[in-house]
Amino acid sequence: MSGLIQGFDHVQVAIPAGAEDVARAFYGSLLGMTEQPKPAALAGRGGCWFSAGSAVLHLGVEEPFSPARKAHPAFLVGELDSLEGRLSAAGYDCVRSDGEIPGVRRFHTFDPFGNRIEFQQA
Repeated sequence: MSGLIQGFDHVQVAIPAGAEDVARAFYGSLLGMTEQPKPAALAGRGGCWFSAGSAVLHLGVEEPFSPARKAHPAFLVGELDSLEGRLSAAGYDCVRSDGEIPGVRRFHTFDPFGNRIEFQQA
């Protein structure tokens, strides 16, 4: 059975209805991800899709909305300290977790909807 799973296509995170512009400001403008067009058959459901490098994130509308406080995507970044400074300057609390995983520097924050997000640099 080895080799059945070959990788990830995307990770989905929930957002509240009507929050796409806030998502674009955070994931697009602040984090520098590129918005991807949704297929016409899915566009009417709301939400938005983003990518950066090999990371693909789908933000889907969920009602009632409840943020993911523990489950989270973990993004690989090249400049962890710079990103932490950028997020902190924008008012997001960043909690460092360096040393918990050997050889990995990382921090967690929460998006504007309260979803946990991790950023790592090897």
